[in-house]
Amino acid sequence: LMNAAVAQHTEPAQITQHCDSVSLCFSKGLGAPAGAVLAGRREFVAEAWRVRKLLGGGMRQAGVLAAAARVGLEHAEAMLRRDHDNARRFAEGIQELNSPICSVNLPAVETNIVMVSIRGGWLSPTELCEHLRAVSEEELAETGQAVSVLLFPWSAHTVRAVWHRDVSAHDTELAKNKLEFVARKCQE
Repeated sequence: LMNAAVAQHTEPAQITQHCDSVSLCFSKGLGAPAGAVLAGRREFVAEAWRVRKLLGGGMRQAGVLAAAARVGLEHAEAMLRRDHDNARRFAEGIQELNSPICSVNLPAVETNIVMVSIRGGWLSPTELCEHLRAVSEEELAETGQAVSVLLFPWSAHTVRAVWHRDVSAHDTELAKNKLEFVARKCQE
């Protein structure tokens, strides 16, 4: 929700105005260690509260977590915008590679998620992810850096990359360079 609101330059309430209920996780994108909020009609929230208690849910002294959630909310726009910018730079780097191995639909990169298409039969998404995660002596000798990039094989022809508050612009540049290295080595 927060990533969508930042990407659309609108308030979350504008996006959710026609929803009966909404749940927002504070650890997804906002950087809090835990916590979520549920909003909806009074009766719905009361029933959710009852069921949560019935199933043993609840925390004591949750103020520290609430404080982290509040900080995440207060800084959400700046943090998420940075994540979106980093994701965009990564996607632009893939497009600039003009590689027969991978491509990206740049107009589809609107938030902190980049879907990378794997093509040409060079590698499967799982194999590409393994190459990006592994660090070889050849990479270290050639680039002078040992970089491990964690991406997720999403489908038979797609890999998903996601940015969050702990991934910097420098990390993004390293990831672009690693992908370029892996693509070049696969073509050789």
